[in-house]
Amino acid sequence: MLTGGTRCSNSVHFVHYAERRCKGSMYLDESAIQPDSGGPFLRRDEVRKAAQEAGFTDAGVVDLPHADAGHDAARFREWVDAGRAGTMSYLSRRSDAGELVRAETATLFPWARSAVVCFANYDSAHARSTDHADAGTGWIARYAWSSRVDPEGVRRPSDYHKVLLKRLRALESTLKGQLGDFESRSYVDTGPVVERALATAAGLGWTAKNTCLIHPKLGSFGFLAVLLTSLRVEAGSTASLVPNRCGTCRRCLDACPTGALVSPYEMDARRCISYLTIEHRGPIEDELMSEMGRQIFGCDICQDVCPWNSPRRAPISTDTELAAREELINPALEQLASMDEAAFERMFNGSPVRRAGFAGLKRNIAVAMGNSGVVSFAPKLREWAQATDTGLRSAAQWALEKLNLSRTPTENQ
Repeated sequence: MLTGGTRCSNSVHFVHYAERRCKGSMYLDESAIQPDSGGPFLRRDEVRKAAQEAGFTDAGVVDLPHADAGHDAARFREWVDAGRAGTMSYLSRRSDAGELVRAETATLFPWARSAVVCFANYDSAHARSTDHADAGTGWIARYAWSSRVDPEGVRRPSDYHKVLLKRLRALESTLKGQLGDFESRSYVDTGPVVERALATAAGLGWTAKNTCLIHPKLGSFGFLAVLLTSLRVEAGSTASLVPNRCGTCRRCLDACPTGALVSPYEMDARRCISYLTIEHRGPIEDELMSEMGRQIFGCDICQDVCPWNSPRRAPISTDTELAAREELINPALEQLASMDEAAFERMFNGSPVRRAGFAGLKRNIAVAMGNSGVVSFAPKLREWAQATDTGLRSAAQWALEKLNLSRTPTENQ
């Protein structure tokens, strides 16, 4: 919320990881694997082919537990214990034994012997959030532009959860047809797994300084989907670790407006614009609102400045079920602010944007209005400054002060 909170989009995942210690090594000593039976086994090339036939851009497989599982679990526990998950209580959910259920796959799925991790590219040729835009426009994260054309020829919002889950189940069906029945679970951003750690272990890319997964050929604008299975991976069929290629680059860290990237490979979700505009409910601290700019749902800044997402390097997606909705690219704040709740539902039903909620999106729009410098937003902000919702009311009052319009029109005469 991607490869983004929370969601599986790189834009919106809030788990951090230290730079890997075993560059260039294999994940497992495959000679030490003791399979539960003589087979069947998953074969990486066959799984990848089946995943692509199901609609994914790429896929990898990894035996569980993988070599870095303990290290990843320790980092996840440290991150949660430090309070950096904010109000995302689902990330800190624990088992009856008191274990964080997302820290280790075996906690809830002791039968899981492998993970298939799929990558779906959603990059487009449209503007970046860092490009010049007209004053008075907002930014909705790229992953939330997704749409498809229905059987009647009408373009409608598409929910990547549903799109990718359907593909995962098609992949699962194909594998069961080839290998026989096996235990499995399919998750698209809603299950107790840390997708990016599994994707890194499956050889799909490396975890970058902004905590996104970077695919060496596709960049970081991608969704991740996970299929857990009770099958082992065939010896020699796992992928090698993709070397970390961030080098000395720190463009993502320097570009983060709110300082959420507190150090390389470490994010504090409480300061992340994606978290603030999607997951966080209620008022936002004044200091953070000042740095949120025009972001009204999610944030792409750290990905937009990444050289691995350069249009000269990263391919554009041709996925017809995740195509961009033109009306969500640099949308006019005034038009969005004029929506009532029914219009909000019509525009965003089936869209990831709906997760922010009607009041939450209005709060975010008020913040963007305050940062816009456009004084003509005053009437709407004064209306919202009287709202019963505390998040919207506080944002509108802050925006009026930011625009030096805190007094009523009569008082300003």
